[in-house]
Amino acid sequence: MIIYRLCNKNPIEKKETKQVLLNSTLESSRPTDDDRRTSPKFPPLRCLQRDKMFFHILLERNMQLHPRHFGRNLREHLISKLMKDVEGTCSGRHGFVVAITGVDSIGKGLIRDGTGFVTFPVKYQCVVFRPFKGEILEAVVTMVNKMGFFAEAGPVQIFVSNHLIPDDMEFQSGDMPNYTTSDGSVKIQKDSEVRLKIIGTRVDATEIFCIGTIKDDFLGVINDPSAV
Repeated sequence: MIIYRLCNKNPIEKKETKQVLLNSTLESSRPTDDDRRTSPKFPPLRCLQRDKMFFHILLERNMQLHPRHFGRNLREHLISKLMKDVEGTCSGRHGFVVAITGVDSIGKGLIRDGTGFVTFPVKYQCVVFRPFKGEILEAVVTMVNKMGFFAEAGPVQIFVSNHLIPDDMEFQSGDMPNYTTSDGSVKIQKDSEVRLKIIGTRVDATEIFCIGTIKDDFLGVINDPSAV
């Protein structure tokens, strides 16, 4: 029927057919209920600009509540437990949950047989932190060894290999291991603040680990605690 209308020479028929095709395309592109449960409310992470690491998304979680919390403050107890269980955790798909900004809806509870606990489906909005390859970060050095150094940028741990440190910096062992330039003007040690670039990420179910480099323009030490 659609092919017949497309072949019809009547311009009105063609216009109506285009509208039908447009409507059918929109209907097929709308997310299903399963998509809504697993996808953020705003565009997916892969579709957002890569120069951003913080995202505001919509997630859903099944929360279990003990019967002693039932009553007029049930909602408050449920939200409090949600914040305690979710904030600070990491999802390999969405990143680190920084903060819950709001609760959209709380569904009907389902009593679990034999326990008395009730499971509530909760839809909530939250801010997540998800680093991508090519991002520039400022991090604090936590450990230095002859293989390189580890640094932390918020909840993310980043490793910088000695091959990704400028060639004019050499490893110095001792009580405070560090990488120092030949003239001693720049030093990387524990608690130093560095600006680095992410060149790779490893995503697990509950962890995100990054590989970084300071062997590029405008990267390196931005604050040396030993110089204070």
